[in-house]
Amino acid sequence: MLPFIAGGIIVLGVLIFFHELGHFLAAKRLKVGVIKFSLGFGPKLIGKRVGETEYLISAVPLGGYVKLVGEDPNEPVDNPEKDFSTKPIWTRVKIILAGPFFNLLFAVIVFSGVYMVGMPVYSSLPKIGQVQDKSPAMKAGLKTGDLIVAINQKKINKWEEMAEFIHDYPGKEIIVQVERGGKSRAIPITPESKKVMDSSGKEITIGLIGINPTLEFQRYNPFMAVIKGLEETWIITELTVVSIVKIIQKQISPKTIGGPILIFQLAGEVFKLGIITLARFTALLSVNLAILNLLPIPILDGGHLLFFLIEAVRGKPVSIKKREIAQQIGLVLLVCLMLFAFYNDLMRVFEK
Repeated sequence: MLPFIAGGIIVLGVLIFFHELGHFLAAKRLKVGVIKFSLGFGPKLIGKRVGETEYLISAVPLGGYVKLVGEDPNEPVDNPEKDFSTKPIWTRVKIILAGPFFNLLFAVIVFSGVYMVGMPVYSSLPKIGQVQDKSPAMKAGLKTGDLIVAINQKKINKWEEMAEFIHDYPGKEIIVQVERGGKSRAIPITPESKKVMDSSGKEITIGLIGINPTLEFQRYNPFMAVIKGLEETWIITELTVVSIVKIIQKQISPKTIGGPILIFQLAGEVFKLGIITLARFTALLSVNLAILNLLPIPILDGGHLLFFLIEAVRGKPVSIKKREIAQQIGLVLLVCLMLFAFYNDLMRVFEK
């Protein structure tokens, strides 16, 4: 239970802090007043005012916010020069984009740091690192350290080509040639059939024998580490966007949507696996947070950007009344999405 709670609090706290820090620093740099910087929503737990800004930790740790001068049309503005609402559109856009940008920047920094420190990576060699319990491989007698050199007399050089070969034989016997202790032996194995989703979201049947590759510890120099960090951030960003599109197109089940309970569960599990695994998990969620915040839903960053786009096209801002109605609709949509995510989380818990 302790890793479950500690991991979730660390992950959510870090993600929220960096997102709101982006808005905060951009606002300060562009001379927009910041009234509040809060981690969490709801009642204030602790707070301290420094200059014009009150820094808070609030009771509900499922978000955070930066309140800018002039953002609330119902509150008076003492210093018009720091009024967010009167700044040029591009200035407001930069402040809004700074939150998601900082989440992406955080992911790049974390991934780069992990690659510099060193991380376990799967070897490309077809050498068995682990044999899963009660799997076809275990029943057939395969062992950790076995090097697979051929399947059905076809030479195997890489783990990927071995895996693809096995996938093509669900429920059909194959002859696996392995090297063990300097000796070669042929072992018959029948891969079990399993239904999975391919990259297009289509359900297919593949063969699996229950083995994992060996792990290698790999480090990169600072320059290559940053390149790898950028690459991984881009890949996860692309996958996140594609997944959202596929959920909308109903190619991926909406049951895959998770909420805070799932985040806490996963964070607790990776917390037990070590700091590097937790760091990578946090960076992955940071990318997801950046993309989700850019959805054109009023109350999210993407909703603000949508209003700015309309303002740029029309030549005048959307009326306060229409913005308030849109934000109320956006809030209802967001609450419904959160409730749906909670429902999915609870179903996962009770189905175990």
